[in-house]
Amino acid sequence: MSHHTPHVKTRGGRKTAVGNVGRPPVSWALPGILFFAVFAIVPLAIAVYLSFCQWDGLNSPTPTGLDNWTRLFKDPEFRQAAWLSLLLTTISWAFQTPVALLLGVWAAGRQRSRAVLSAVFFVPLLLSTTAIAMLFHALLDPNFGVITEIGPWFGIDPNIMGSSTGALLTVAFVGGWQFMPFHTLIYQGGARQIPEVLYQAAEMDGAGMFRQFFHITLPQLRHTITTSSVLMIVGSLTYFDTVLIMTKGGPGTDTTVLPYLMYRTGFQTYDLGYAAAIATALVVVATALSLILVRFSGFGNMRSTREGM
Repeated sequence: MSHHTPHVKTRGGRKTAVGNVGRPPVSWALPGILFFAVFAIVPLAIAVYLSFCQWDGLNSPTPTGLDNWTRLFKDPEFRQAAWLSLLLTTISWAFQTPVALLLGVWAAGRQRSRAVLSAVFFVPLLLSTTAIAMLFHALLDPNFGVITEIGPWFGIDPNIMGSSTGALLTVAFVGGWQFMPFHTLIYQGGARQIPEVLYQAAEMDGAGMFRQFFHITLPQLRHTITTSSVLMIVGSLTYFDTVLIMTKGGPGTDTTVLPYLMYRTGFQTYDLGYAAAIATALVVVATALSLILVRFSGFGNMRSTREGM
């Protein structure tokens, strides 16, 4: 067996080893693994177990086999909530992705006002979801909110939260207003990793700003788009506090997405076994969508875009 001996060079009278030093030991990852196991794997395993039980939160869980899951697939309210969750996720992705992408590419530039405007734009990311939902709930109040004054200027009904379409779009907008800066930051980091030599070569060939964006920036950011999209999908599928504060699932059940249905089932009707089944189904749906996106985007076969530079 041959052993690799690293090269040694002298710096200031001291010997410094250079070359391949190998990967860090597994023990370095143990704190992260333990944290993930305690706060993610164990609660998920408990939820899966409770999904096969009847439990009111007070007495001991009673195993009931597949009763909760049989009820789940026959429940029209669950099907409606699943559809609304997927619709909200689609709207959120279609709204946030192009805006965050353009802002991220712009923020990666060298404009004089870039730093100040970027700092101001990232402020919503520092606020709590509860505070933001309460703020917009007050602004959109059909009786006393600002919407009653400025809504007619833009042709917006002051009672926008009273319609099913308006309420769902409002929830998507509020969520996007808060989390779009996070995705902008992701795109900003990705855009800064694009080799400058590509743009210099494009300029020499006479390519303008738009051709550079569509033929250089977008292809180089394809894996960044996948990463942002996965995070966005998982986040949109778990919208809860915004819905709870702004709409309470209404009007009627038109914004009752899966997380809110889970909350209402578990903490208002105390049917925690069925709520656990809804939670488990939500995890399965989110994981499946993320894996499908990764599979068809080629993210799993990602290679460095700087290879050969």
